[in-house]
Amino acid sequence: MENRSNSNIHLLKKIAELLNEETELQQMLSCALQVLINGTDFSTGWIFFIDKSGGHSLEAYHNIPSSLSEEGCCLLRNGGCWCVNRFRAGKLTKASNIIECQRIEKSITEERGDTGGIVYHATVPLQSGNESFGLLNVAAPEKTHFHDHELALLESVAFQIGSAIKRVMLTKKEQEVALMQERNRLARDLHDSVNQLLFSLTLTARGGTMLSEDQNVKETFSTIQSLAQEALTEMRALIWQLKPQGLENGFGEAVKGYAGMLGMETIVKVEGVVALPSKIEEALWRIGQEAVNNAKKHSGQDCIYFFLKTSPKLVVLQIEDKGCGFQYSPSRSIPSMGIQGMKERAANLGGEFHIDSRPGSGTKITVEIPY
Repeated sequence: MENRSNSNIHLLKKIAELLNEETELQQMLSCALQVLINGTDFSTGWIFFIDKSGGHSLEAYHNIPSSLSEEGCCLLRNGGCWCVNRFRAGKLTKASNIIECQRIEKSITEERGDTGGIVYHATVPLQSGNESFGLLNVAAPEKTHFHDHELALLESVAFQIGSAIKRVMLTKKEQEVALMQERNRLARDLHDSVNQLLFSLTLTARGGTMLSEDQNVKETFSTIQSLAQEALTEMRALIWQLKPQGLENGFGEAVKGYAGMLGMETIVKVEGVVALPSKIEEALWRIGQEAVNNAKKHSGQDCIYFFLKTSPKLVVLQIEDKGCGFQYSPSRSIPSMGIQGMKERAANLGGEFHIDSRPGSGTKITVEIPY
């Protein structure tokens, strides 16, 4: 008993040190799970995150049997199971023996291969205070019951992981706030300095055109005025990129305002109740902003169409212009850094990004992001 207690203390200390050192969430979860499995009699484990709408995602796993790992761990990533359903119903508040693993059961029924002798698993919620983030599941071959000391260890580990998840999330939120504050500061500085200088240059060049009688001088001042006006438009667009004006009034108003500044007409249609998390709304805004830029530069049209549709778990944004289009193939790398950036913004939120374009047929962008 004493040896087991000392071993558990050593294991908890090792996990705590690891959790304190890591700052990247998935790496932290994977390493903590690996240390737990290697330091106990458990042979395999996996971690689910479960969002407020009940959707679950596989965040980490270690040494899972081939029947669960095949096809990108599709049995773990998709569908429901008893432990997730109990968590959603608020019936999982502490470490618990689960009678059977529905996902393992399915793999046996479908003859997917080796299950590692696993039929049952223990599960414990990942919590910090009143917040719950998901589940930690562990299993061992032929094991049909988990002892109290094993469940107590799992609860301690889950508490450590839950606290670390909360810390990482708070740190990330602080970084996002700091980034936004820096963007706002840069936008103010550019508006108060460079933007005003360019505006003054535009007025001066216009005055020079009117005052001079020499045609060559007039043309020179006119060129300066045109270049200054173009730079002023670019500067205002940059300020919008740093600090989108109108986003507080919704996605549609922000897109219309930005496109109008560039001389583009925008038709926006919204379907469903739009109450999106701020990070998703900003990502959609940035994608829409880049689409407007591309349409302005390349489409040859002065109108762009936006259709935003929301459902309880998914937001879909479609952006279309009736311009000249371009040759695009999903199998080839995307040459435009702007388009690549749009794709990455969607991917960072677990979403998908598609382009449909052909010469003479315009361009259609579709973005799907779960939330």
